[in-house]
Amino acid sequence: MAQLPEPGGPVNGHPEIRAVVFDMDGVIINSHPAHLAAWKAFLGSVGREVSDGELSFILEGRTRSEILRRFLGNLPEHELLEYGKRKDEIFRQMEHEIEAVPGVVDFIRMLGRRGVVSAIATSASEIRTVATIERLGLAEHFETAITSSDVTAGKPDPMVYRLACERVGVGPGMALAFDDAPAGIQSATSAGLRCIGVSSNGWARRLLETGAERVIPDFIGLSLAALEPLPKPAIQINTKHGCASEHRT
Repeated sequence: MAQLPEPGGPVNGHPEIRAVVFDMDGVIINSHPAHLAAWKAFLGSVGREVSDGELSFILEGRTRSEILRRFLGNLPEHELLEYGKRKDEIFRQMEHEIEAVPGVVDFIRMLGRRGVVSAIATSASEIRTVATIERLGLAEHFETAITSSDVTAGKPDPMVYRLACERVGVGPGMALAFDDAPAGIQSATSAGLRCIGVSSNGWARRLLETGAERVIPDFIGLSLAALEPLPKPAIQINTKHGCASEHRT
């Protein structure tokens, strides 16, 4: 695999990547099965039975308040907070089963060795985000973590990714995002970042159609040099090495 050039110069004429911004759920941790189970259990506890198809809304990068209002109506703020706490209590009982996405821990540590800043841009709460990266032993590797409490508009609004770039002092044109949801891809690209999709939810084609530059199944063996920008193409799913990408046809 090609080696990353020394920091300070472009990669094959493209701007050097100085920061990488990660979504959390489905990108850093494989949490979707636990989230779906927790939401289904919580909604059932308040008398709202939902199908697996309806629950797919949860995987689209939505905030907790958006999910609650989608299934329970236009709730007042105090009920949003109370119901959110109840759902989180159910989720915490399942957290011990959640593992990191394969290869992501090594990839984040490699970024630090290369002098590339790492940040998080997530719709999750601050408490859960901090607890997650501490449990994985990664807290020291992130310069900042932008969570639902830091923004007034969730994904697909670009605010969360713009704020992450501002906090680390790197322009969006020199930052790379990883996200697994169409709303997250829209958020990152609207903020001016290149964005790579992570196909933890099986939405490779949707991520490409939304604007992902390519889609990877995980981070195993991944290097920054392997993520040079692709030309703008017709969308084509490439199953080689288990990933999808865009190519000229």
